[in-house]
Amino acid sequence: MRLLFLLLWRNNFTIFFLLLQVISIIMLVRSNRYQQATAFNATNRFVTQTTGAVNNAREFISLRDENARLAEENAKLRARLNESAYLRDTLTIRINDTIRHQQYEYMPARVVNNSVNRRNNYLTLNRGSIDGIRPEMGVISTNGVVGIVHRVSDNYCTVISLLNEKTSVSAMISRNRFFGSVRWDGKSPGRVTLYEIDKTVPVRKGDSVVTTAYSALFPSGIFMGKVDHIAIEPGSPFYKLGIRLATDFSNLSRVYIVKNLYKDEQRILEEKNEMKEDQP
Repeated sequence: MRLLFLLLWRNNFTIFFLLLQVISIIMLVRSNRYQQATAFNATNRFVTQTTGAVNNAREFISLRDENARLAEENAKLRARLNESAYLRDTLTIRINDTIRHQQYEYMPARVVNNSVNRRNNYLTLNRGSIDGIRPEMGVISTNGVVGIVHRVSDNYCTVISLLNEKTSVSAMISRNRFFGSVRWDGKSPGRVTLYEIDKTVPVRKGDSVVTTAYSALFPSGIFMGKVDHIAIEPGSPFYKLGIRLATDFSNLSRVYIVKNLYKDEQRILEEKNEMKEDQP
């Protein structure tokens, strides 16, 4: 307190001058309508700008929570789509009744690490075994396929990116439903190649390429990209189709992990068939 008093005493003339200035300005504004209007407009502008800045700051602070809420909502909406249901046809004598059973669940996740400039790229997501994540679950974005869950810890999982030479995803041409395998050639992060489409199949640039349900990783119909290059290798019965990806892997922040509720049942049945064929 003593130091504050000494500071005020040493600067008493400056403080007194400033006080007189404030009183002068107040008297000037009160005695002049033009000055009153100018001061009011300036004050109003300052308050408006300050309020706007405060509101923008509040919206920015709450943006993360809002994005998380929207991701949760999108996951619920995706689960209601037709391609997320297992369609079972129940035949009776009189009717053909289709009963929808949910087959795919979606869990929103945030990308915490990502690479696009290697030959074998991976992502890391903030979901793990605590959240029910297991290896070999599909991962998609709002634009298309991202990759396949590889390793899982309690709170994180790594994903083999579609931009990885080890990744192969079953895909088909949406217009005619002829299917093949999509793989990356290790070059452009915006393009992959669709193989095993027979040369007798009518294909044109601009055809949409979507996932099939054959791998049990993704629902059928998840958009991947469009055909932008058609090549025929000499001596091969298949096309080599260049696909321009819809997903921008250099700008991924939010994704969805896909859980196929019937995957284990399908896998066990298929393994039994393979074991029976291997027996002499």
